[in-house]
Amino acid sequence: MPLKNHLKELRARLGVNQQEMGALVGTSRQTISQIERGDYSPSVTLALKIAKTCGVTVEEVFEYTEE
Repeated sequence: MPLKNHLKELRARLGVNQQEMGALVGTSRQTISQIERGDYSPSVTLALKIAKTCGVTVEEVFEYTEE
C-alpha cells in the first residue's frame, strides 16, 4: 500500500492507547487499528484531526510512496 503512517509511534509518544486516540479524534478503536496496519486510508478530515491531536503535520503522520 502506498500510504504509510507513523501513527503507532506518535500515539505511543502521547501515551494513549487505540481506544483513547479514537475518542480524541472522533472515531473507533477499530479504525485507528486499521490505519496503523495500513488497511484503511483515512479521510482528509480524519487525517487532519489525527495530526492536530499529535501536534504534528499531516506529512509527519502519513507518507505517500509510489509503488
